[in-house]
Amino acid sequence: MRHLQHLVRIEFPAGHGDGEAPFAGFFVLPASLFDFPLARLFAFALLHLGLDPTLRTVDGQSGFWVAVYMSGTTYFTLGLGDVASHGAAGRALTVLECGMGLGLLTLVISYLPALSQAFSAREVNISLLDARAGSPPTAMELLLRHRGDASGESLGELLREWERWSAELLESHVSFPVLAYYRSQHDNQSWVSALTAVLDVCAFVMASARRGPIEQAQLTFAIARHALVDMCRVFERRPTPPKEDRLPAAALRRLLESFEDTDVPVVDDGKTARRLAELRAMYEPAANALSKMLLMPLPAWFPAGRAHDNWMSTL
Repeated sequence: MRHLQHLVRIEFPAGHGDGEAPFAGFFVLPASLFDFPLARLFAFALLHLGLDPTLRTVDGQSGFWVAVYMSGTTYFTLGLGDVASHGAAGRALTVLECGMGLGLLTLVISYLPALSQAFSAREVNISLLDARAGSPPTAMELLLRHRGDASGESLGELLREWERWSAELLESHVSFPVLAYYRSQHDNQSWVSALTAVLDVCAFVMASARRGPIEQAQLTFAIARHALVDMCRVFERRPTPPKEDRLPAAALRRLLESFEDTDVPVVDDGKTARRLAELRAMYEPAANALSKMLLMPLPAWFPAGRAHDNWMSTL
């Protein structure tokens, strides 16, 4: 998969974001399906030519490309028969190649539905996050929309859903890395930004909450970070911290102050910033590496101006 990454390394003018390369997955999927079969086709052509250098078409043409033509018609099970090997070893190789071609057809038929189902399952929670955290999602917006629940039950339920979502993403995207290139239906949504926003919320709850869904935040944080780090390993990306601090001290102060007049208990004992910084350092470098590779911008902690919900958009 690493040799396919250049397909999404497309430079766009400053300010262009997640929706500017929606076609990347469409290039990567065919490449991932057919690069190995094409390599195998040429390998079989060389084997055919080595076993029977006299391969000829009916009009007398011969050579390497005739062997490639024969290998292609055999591998893709066309069976034209205008070029055929005359030796026993060559015929055996033809049968073997034809069998592998049928195996490729079976693989493609089973592979594509699996990708579609995994992609659809991933996008459900991303779409649901729109009404809970805006689009693009931000940690502050998600927290503020749940601040009326002093017990933290609704936030805990949300984090529980994202714990399972992160585990499913880890399983599906490690098994089918091409899914990472598949982009959400809206320009201001992506699986990288959604996962990072949820990690931001978990980190904030773990660092500052006095009570509430602290244990659930820890569980969700663990599996969500696991997913990000493993995806970096799959693509052999080195985690690198963002160039700019996503949550400066003034922004953190603003976030803590937004809960002062609510029933949500938060701790501001001077150690909150340090604890939060330590937690952020555990996932932000991996998220930033994936963001740069996939051209999926990281979310801010605060919405830029008034939070936008896609469901409120008009025609």
